[in-house]
Amino acid sequence: MNAGSRRSVRTACTALALVLPLAALAACGGGSDTDTSAEKGSGTGTITVWAHQGVKAEATAVQNAVKSFNSSQKEIKVKLTLIPDADYTKTITATDASKLPDVMEFDGPTMANFVYNKKLSPIDDYVSVKTMANATDAIKAQGEIGGKHYGLGMFDSGLGIYGNKKLLDKAGIKYPTSVEDAWTAAEFTAAVKKLAAEDSDGKSLDLGEAGGFANEWGTYGFAPIVWSAGGSLLTNGKAEGVLDTPEVAKALKTFQGWKTYVDPNTDGNAFSKGRVALTWVGHWMYPTYSKALGDDLVVLPLPDFGNGTKTGQGSWQWGIGASTKNGKAAGAFLDTLLNDANVTAMTTANGAPPGTLSVLAKSELYKQGGPLQLFADQLAKPCGDSQIDKSCVAVTRPVTAGYPTVTAKFSQALSDIYGGADPKTALAKAARAIDQDFSDNAGYQIP
Repeated sequence: MNAGSRRSVRTACTALALVLPLAALAACGGGSDTDTSAEKGSGTGTITVWAHQGVKAEATAVQNAVKSFNSSQKEIKVKLTLIPDADYTKTITATDASKLPDVMEFDGPTMANFVYNKKLSPIDDYVSVKTMANATDAIKAQGEIGGKHYGLGMFDSGLGIYGNKKLLDKAGIKYPTSVEDAWTAAEFTAAVKKLAAEDSDGKSLDLGEAGGFANEWGTYGFAPIVWSAGGSLLTNGKAEGVLDTPEVAKALKTFQGWKTYVDPNTDGNAFSKGRVALTWVGHWMYPTYSKALGDDLVVLPLPDFGNGTKTGQGSWQWGIGASTKNGKAAGAFLDTLLNDANVTAMTTANGAPPGTLSVLAKSELYKQGGPLQLFADQLAKPCGDSQIDKSCVAVTRPVTAGYPTVTAKFSQALSDIYGGADPKTALAKAARAIDQDFSDNAGYQIP
């Protein structure tokens, strides 16, 4: 698989390629006290649904869910529109709230901005208690603002390190097998160096650098270093004092030091062909890597920089348009979309961690004893986006309408640091820029 196709897998399966759409969001207008609750309506008739058209298998799963719903009853008819992935978020951003559909899919980090711009309604009154209770805590954390839920997802995402057991054993390296025994940053660095010494070209690690880090991969992939160092991208609407701490600067200095041992991986085959023993990536590469390595594939947590191992989480969600006149029908469709049959079909199609407790427990990949149990264990310890301590693992990217600025400034700082910039200086610059933008926009407060 070449670098371009690898990035397309990341985009389609986990919806992380958000930079251009998110940049467009940053220019959106602000919120007001206008009520954005959907009208209840009759619970019958035709409702419109928008979804992103990513990989074919995902689109087919959504299409089949709609067909099944429409054929299962006569009261509600769903009219589905698929919009190409590259245009999807920009289309919602450019469409007036009154013209948006009754139900729409959206990428997790964009939710708060759509709420801020009155394009999404709380869903709590329209989805069933059973549906809400069956959502994982991590999924609910991603979709919640101010005690109200605006989105629920069919699937989640997670990060880890895939290791080549054959190469690790050859180098005599003992590796972690669970969240509880994650490598410290020093232990991980030592392993990277030892493996590099055993390698003909001195490269032992893949960080997905082929597409660069000044993008959503930079934030999703490496904000866990910030969180694991005890810092945050944003706390109480402020970046200064949490993003630019000495501990975070030290952690990213360590990250910078790995570059010597990193394979640029421009062909996308560094790990699958055995050129490196370790790759820092997410659940979405499991099908490719398990096929290439078989029993030699091991799944490890990210290193611990002092505040416990951390991972990012979150992906596409479903919500109700604020201008719908038929919230009851929209909720009925979401209840069906998030049932076991449809969530199983979707996560079988894309290999992602199921977003519901019932499907997660039965998943061949993610159940206890499954090859990707580690990802499920991480998601079972959600932090939300604010209470980030040693007791939790899966962190939600900041739920704020100002997220476009947060991710743009942090990922640029990360890219600069990887390229040799002083971490303390780069982080301080990013924190100041984030705080200035939030100050200019009254903190992006959502009423």
